[in-house]
Amino acid sequence: MYSFHSKIRYSETDDGGKITFPAILDYFQDCSFFQSEELQLGMEFLNKKQVVWVLVSWQIEVLRYPGIGEQVKTATWPYDFKRFYGNRNFIMTGEKEEVLAQAASLWVLLDLKTGRPCRILPEMEKGYVLEPPLPMECGSRKLKLPEQMEERAPFSVQKFHLDTNHHVNNGKYILMAQEYVPDGFQIGRMRAEYKKSAVYGDQIFPYVNLQKEKAVILLADEEKKPYVIVELEDQHAEIR
Repeated sequence: MYSFHSKIRYSETDDGGKITFPAILDYFQDCSFFQSEELQLGMEFLNKKQVVWVLVSWQIEVLRYPGIGEQVKTATWPYDFKRFYGNRNFIMTGEKEEVLAQAASLWVLLDLKTGRPCRILPEMEKGYVLEPPLPMECGSRKLKLPEQMEERAPFSVQKFHLDTNHHVNNGKYILMAQEYVPDGFQIGRMRAEYKKSAVYGDQIFPYVNLQKEKAVILLADEEKKPYVIVELEDQHAEIR
């Protein structure tokens, strides 16, 4: 397990002084990045091997949003490797070691030369220590779209959406999707299924289905082929 401690910054909070959901997601992504760098399996290694980890799906649950100045600990560990897939858990805990947020994620290792999945490298299997998974009840990584979805105005991918792979960062898609939930909607659970990567200049066409305690957002191309499907559940709904 890898972990780091931090204090919730003003820049990470909303108008109520609580950390935002995208900031929690950033903590999780940064934590896995820090672990990989410490194990010398990070960006330099991946570039040398001409491979990249691509996120397939997320499930994140938030039990409590910490406020400005609170001390938090963020931890991550892989719990399974299978052919070209890797499963990873994340957890954020507070000063009293209570669980604030937790996540399960699925990643695929891609060969940059072929654009196809490749087997987990021996260095990765040796370097990452597998640990037992969190006792989370995870839904299927495949998300089903509702029959009725409302089309919203398309928009272009901007440079600030991009990561080091020159694709839209995983967290930026969730930030895009969050724009379509009503005021007062506090995310308690998020599930996301990533289909393909958007790049600078691509047009994104949103489709939205809003229910009482759940929102499903499809971010697609002009042919309605998904970049990502996001399901957001209000925190008032019971965490299963």
